Amino acid sequence: MGIRTKSNLQPSAIEVGDFKHVSYLWDDAKASALAGDEVGLLIYRSNLLGADLRLTNYGGGNTSCKAMAKDPLTGEATEVMWVKGSGGDLGTLKRSGLAALYVDRLRSLKNIYRGIEFEDEMVELFNHCIYDLHSKAPSIDTPLHGFLPFKHIDHLHPDAAIAIAAAKDGERITKELFNGTIGWVKWQKPGFDLGLQLKKCLDENPGIRGIMLGSHGLFTWGDTAYESYVNTLEVIERCAEYLADNMGKKKPVFGGSKIQSLPKEKRLQQAAALAPLLRGLCSSSTNMIGHFTDDERVLEYVNSHDLERLAPLGTSCPDHFLRTKISPLVLSLSPEENLDDAAQVRAKLMPAFEAYRKMYADYYNTCKHHNSPAMRDANPVVILYPAVGMFTFAKDKQTARVAAEFYINAINVMKGAEAISVYTSLPRQEAFNIEYWLLEEAKLQRMPKPRALSGRIALITGSAGGIGKAIAKKFADEGACVVINDNDEARLSLAKEEFQKQYGKDVFAADVLDVTNAETIKKALDTATLAFGGVDIVVNNAGLSISKPIESHTEKDWDLLYDVLVKGQFLVTRACVEVMRKQDMGGDVLNIVSKNALVSGPNNAGYGSAKAAQLHLSRLNAAELGKDGIRVNVVNPDAVISDSKIWEGAWAEGRAKAYGITVEELPAYYAKRTLLNEIILPEDIANACFTFVGGLLSKSTGNVLNVDGGVATAFVR
Repeated sequence: MGIRTKSNLQPSAIEVGDFKHVSYLWDDAKASALAGDEVGLLIYRSNLLGADLRLTNYGGGNTSCKAMAKDPLTGEATEVMWVKGSGGDLGTLKRSGLAALYVDRLRSLKNIYRGIEFEDEMVELFNHCIYDLHSKAPSIDTPLHGFLPFKHIDHLHPDAAIAIAAAKDGERITKELFNGTIGWVKWQKPGFDLGLQLKKCLDENPGIRGIMLGSHGLFTWGDTAYESYVNTLEVIERCAEYLADNMGKKKPVFGGSKIQSLPKEKRLQQAAALAPLLRGLCSSSTNMIGHFTDDERVLEYVNSHDLERLAPLGTSCPDHFLRTKISPLVLSLSPEENLDDAAQVRAKLMPAFEAYRKMYADYYNTCKHHNSPAMRDANPVVILYPAVGMFTFAKDKQTARVAAEFYINAINVMKGAEAISVYTSLPRQEAFNIEYWLLEEAKLQRMPKPRALSGRIALITGSAGGIGKAIAKKFADEGACVVINDNDEARLSLAKEEFQKQYGKDVFAADVLDVTNAETIKKALDTATLAFGGVDIVVNNAGLSISKPIESHTEKDWDLLYDVLVKGQFLVTRACVEVMRKQDMGGDVLNIVSKNALVSGPNNAGYGSAKAAQLHLSRLNAAELGKDGIRVNVVNPDAVISDSKIWEGAWAEGRAKAYGITVEELPAYYAKRTLLNEIILPEDIANACFTFVGGLLSKSTGNVLNVDGGVATAFVR
């Protein structure tokens, strides 16, 4: 594709087909509606750039525009720069995510700049340059935009450009590829001085259309939002074309395949079986949430001859490195490893984890400064399993998923750099200076404190409605990842839509689960381990009710009640305990039983006795599982009618008949017979469950908590 000049960069002059490696998304009609609103066009352009992960990754890169605005103090026109603020994401950027600064004040800071050893103090001084007092905090990259004169600027981390920037002879390749129209600034930690270096590069190379930052990323610009957008796309397209033209020509990609991937189904089986063990080992300091991917790009890399050479080098771009740690852990397990014996597999894995933690501690102790923050968790973030895929572990699902995305970006960079030259990573000291940067530490300290269930994974049976759904929502609100399930696919589908809208994909997973069917239980647990790494809390909530006089109660009724309530609780608990033991992190089993386990009521022989069996099974499990740090507790609801499938149809009619009232009178009837005269809601049961697992009762097991408004005959003692 030919490189255009400013004179022909006009809207509609470029077609989607002009680009093969990036997406041209500009819509003239949408842009025209923003004519004259430079900030609006900045946001529009940023969202387009952020929508294409080949251009930049989640939370990465920043964009800016400069325009005249009215000074609120003098009433005179002044130049203001709007730039993506600290911690934002281009794809979802809004005006509230921008920082707005007086350009003249920002540039005047160079008069008091004391040199590169005093970089960090400049960030505080950005506050004296703020134009909009309601704007986002300026990021460390603010001066990189401020010292360049262009109206619109894009700073991105596209894999194709970083591959060149991280190549051993990237500077030469850049100059030759763009005929000198792209400048080069060697690697330097982002900050005030790097902004001055960009300005120096421009002054020494007037007329260039962008600057490549060694091992880091790309700066491009234009006089309008559209010019900047197209310039950015064209430069990245040219980089990607160059890589594609050279891929595999000088040598096989990553040195060629050393092993072959397992078939898809077998990969997922191995990953589901191994994830809880890895999660337990990665959670030696803090509970971690996992993510697994067997993306083809990952498999090409982990199966290659060059994996052993490239993996220890680590990443180059700071955005990649901050999220993936200094280097990944590569497992030495065979692809067909028998993972049934958890203790044996853990014994095989432990030396690799101990070696990684020692490597990380040595890295910290060798590179630390006198004022460096304390060493953080020494466990790996990225774990590579040849022939199977990649696991990532972090404090929550989104962070783990994004770490995987960033490491795939790093794989792309290594692949491209190796195709045209030799890949180079950041020197260890430079990597440390980024990872343990005091400004980054300050950002971490400003983050909200973890919620009570952060880092925990809960599977709640029968959670597509009623009590189960209320528990799942309560746990999600408190920071847990939840696995919702039901034996009713239609009901589960509605619940999935509701959870997706309320919480998003990183908080829940869903699967069909019939508690009487061990195969579906296993499948739902595999869903949990592949999505999040394991399970910490199981809530046996699924149930049904049959209310009949003994003469009308059939053997089929009896078997169904015991299969669902007793056998179902047993099967689900047994399967979840197997996962919990693999993790070796303890856990919680909560059984939603009933006040009927303690009270003798009419027309209730099958249901009441099954509930009593559930209650005693809970006691037995508590006695057996204490040695594993697994607590087993019971919540006894009564008459929770709202959104309950149990109360649809025959059960409600049976209870109403037993009490000589109508179905409509049941809620009031149940409330009036309690000591507190209260109607019990699903949320009340959810709150009781949270009481057991929220941290305050971590030394309690074998307990029964009645949530029934006060029924004296159900008192445990």
